[in-house]
Amino acid sequence: MFSLGSWLPALPGLAWGWALLDAFLQGLVGACAVSVLCSLLKVYLYIQCVNNPERQAEKEAIAAQRPLLEPLHVLVLTSVLALVGSRVAALVVLEFSLRAVSTVLSLRKGAHSSQLYLLCQYSLGCGVSCGLSFLLEGAPHRSWNLALAAGLAGLLALHARRLARHVCTLYELHSRARYCGVCILLLAAGHGIPRLLRNALALTFAVADLAAVELINRDFLSTGEAVRFWTPLTICYTLLVVYMQEESWQSMGRRMVFRTVVVRMGGLFILLLTVGRWTDILHVFMSFLGELWCLLCSGVLLESCWRQ
Repeated sequence: MFSLGSWLPALPGLAWGWALLDAFLQGLVGACAVSVLCSLLKVYLYIQCVNNPERQAEKEAIAAQRPLLEPLHVLVLTSVLALVGSRVAALVVLEFSLRAVSTVLSLRKGAHSSQLYLLCQYSLGCGVSCGLSFLLEGAPHRSWNLALAAGLAGLLALHARRLARHVCTLYELHSRARYCGVCILLLAAGHGIPRLLRNALALTFAVADLAAVELINRDFLSTGEAVRFWTPLTICYTLLVVYMQEESWQSMGRRMVFRTVVVRMGGLFILLLTVGRWTDILHVFMSFLGELWCLLCSGVLLESCWRQ
């Protein structure tokens, strides 16, 4: 494997340092993807609130400026994704994919779609990180490729954040006066944002699922070892999906979402106690913190989705 460090002389600990840099860049790309998702959902939900006079309180809550929260959100999520191993990240991606398919098949068309997009934040970050780890494995100058990807992702996240800030500040004025081309475009086609996100997420998770399966299988030396791992994993995930599906029909709200996170991560923790490594246990705990952090930062948007 060649990277930025391949051009420098071999020194003790240098390879470890470049591996940590690569992990940080992968986490940054994943965190930027989550930032873009939240910004576009913020734009969509704000436009929906503007068009509904009964949701003015929600509109003001969404439009409230939090200048320090968004950069802090990206920084914390980058750190978590950089430290979580590819094995646990792959398991998180597969679990969410199964849960998303079950939810889409069981609910009416379009029901709770915005809420599902918000619940996939951490899984999206893990999926992007897994996909990059798989696609760039063995690539020449891996670190340079990741640095370029991080730069492009950062620019995209910055522009998405500026769009959300512009919409929350000037959309009502510009849409009435037909003054701003961006606001006029959103007035005409803003309802298509969920479809855009659905297609982008479907493609991202399709690649991430393939990468996750490959990243997990490469740790096994024989088919027997793979079967001993995948059998309890499949049973565990199936039971979790059935349980959470029943819970989602019985209740909806902040308490149910946080309880779902505890149940999912608890099930993954117990599973890896039997078939995983001790580092996997630490990574599951960090993933639990990452899930909670994403939900806490998007609390206003989740409340708007529940009331929609």
